[in-house]
Amino acid sequence: MNNSSNDSKKDKPKGLHKGLTSYGDAGFSLFLRKAFIKGAGYTDSALDRPIIGIANTGSAYNPCHGNAPQLIEAVKRGVMLAGGMPMDFPTISVHESFAAPTSMYLRNLMSMDTEEMIRAQPMDAVVLIGGCDKTVPAQLMGAASAGVPAIQLVTGSMLTGSHRSERVGACTDCRRFWGKYRAEEIDAKEIADVNNQLVASVGTCSVMGTASTMACIAEALGIMLPGGASAPAVTADRIRIAEQTGATAVAMALSGLTPEKILTGKAFENALRVLLAIGGSTNGIVHLTAMAGRLGIEIDLLQLDAMGAETPVLVDLKPSGQHYMEDFHKAGGLRAVLRELKPLLHLDALTVTGRTLGEELELAGPGFAQDVVRPFNNPIYPQGSIAVLKGNLAPGGAIIKQSAAHKGLMESEGRAVVFENIEDMAERIDREDLDVNADDFLVLKNIGPKGAPGMPEAGYLPIPIKLARQGVKDMVRISDGRMSGTAAGTIVLHITPESAIGGPLAQVRNGDRIRLSVSKREISLLVSEAELAERMQQNPITPPSAERGYRKLFLQTVTQADQGADFDFLRPENFTEKVPRPR
Repeated sequence: MNNSSNDSKKDKPKGLHKGLTSYGDAGFSLFLRKAFIKGAGYTDSALDRPIIGIANTGSAYNPCHGNAPQLIEAVKRGVMLAGGMPMDFPTISVHESFAAPTSMYLRNLMSMDTEEMIRAQPMDAVVLIGGCDKTVPAQLMGAASAGVPAIQLVTGSMLTGSHRSERVGACTDCRRFWGKYRAEEIDAKEIADVNNQLVASVGTCSVMGTASTMACIAEALGIMLPGGASAPAVTADRIRIAEQTGATAVAMALSGLTPEKILTGKAFENALRVLLAIGGSTNGIVHLTAMAGRLGIEIDLLQLDAMGAETPVLVDLKPSGQHYMEDFHKAGGLRAVLRELKPLLHLDALTVTGRTLGEELELAGPGFAQDVVRPFNNPIYPQGSIAVLKGNLAPGGAIIKQSAAHKGLMESEGRAVVFENIEDMAERIDREDLDVNADDFLVLKNIGPKGAPGMPEAGYLPIPIKLARQGVKDMVRISDGRMSGTAAGTIVLHITPESAIGGPLAQVRNGDRIRLSVSKREISLLVSEAELAERMQQNPITPPSAERGYRKLFLQTVTQADQGADFDFLRPENFTEKVPRPR
């Protein structure tokens, strides 16, 4: 049996022989393919080597990927040093602040682009160069579905800047200074000066936002080189990691190390544990759920919450702490976190090196004294950064980043001040006649997966300007949307089912009382079941639709947040595993 298995491996097409275009004659298809590629100056010797695809997501619209040309050259060098033939190819590039209506709207499209280009073009392995928030999950979703050996390379974080001798970086400080400007604590001249300093170089946000979170998650999953998550974009470390990534891709091509061998249930449990311990972005849950879903693995939110009870926040990084990604890298990066979590991890999980996570930690050696990653017994927050809430307002669940919330607001009851959609909020939030007090709950509807569409990061509702002027810095805010990983506040997100498809959130009215109890994991609308049922009957909801194009596809097939907001047709019919497993 082993011999026939090896024979089938030998017979499997490789290199230029893979996925031949159909002309009715396989020999002619290969002949034609070689003729055209030789027009670019390649020799038969070069084309006989393992072919390594390099997904190029560079774009003038994407400064987070501004170092992509340098990374591609370094990856190519690594591929050729290891005996492979590198071939870079373009895919969609998605930048958080340049994508309308939201980058999340385009994540699934990018995943399809990535998957189909991997399938369509001959490559024995692929290097995925991503960085900005939705690009890494999109690439890993696509690669998981394509099944070709794949390794993730991130662009790395930007450097921090300085404003009047104060260290600043995007985008937690973006929000902090904008809040000061809205409250009239600083003037137009100063906010313009700050704007010049917040992003000091190309690269992703310099805090534990979604981009940094997904980089750490990719490393925790084993689909990135150990130590590959934290090096800043413009450093020699980042270029060296790129070269090593290219060499590793060749080894993966030769061994046939495909994503499903790495992205297992154990790997996703490790990644969820890391998400909680780093104070990671709430977006990480949606992305991990989508990535796992492609492989038939279901994320159990209630077990994730139980995992949080035994997983403290160890990384002192904004927005949960004080440091920046540069400091995290100098402190040893994710390996410093993994050492502290070692007793709770699946050390037998496989990585792209062909070695296990445990073996890689042994090779990394002991840590060293630093103040960014705390010891397990001296965390910056005693529980995991994210709590899962339930209640009649969120039958399918909701989440809150408790490590970045105001302690005094996490057990509270308030009057609902309701905004029906983003436009309604933009029109009324700063009106002087808005009936709102500091102890009210701001409620924003219709920003879920279908509602906006694309589940924008509008869950971070601004403090009404008249309250901001009074010094109010935080309020309870509730929505079916998302929040940037760079943001902080007492913010309830991902209310499921969303209001646009008739979830209870759609029926909240001004003046309703809402109870939030993070300790009891509760988010409840304090109206009777009979009253809520009557409102639903009186106010039936028609889900949004579109006549054509990608928007029509999106609205017809996107799932809810608890299923990763992926397209239903990209997920398998049957799921084979549920994680985290109860301990």
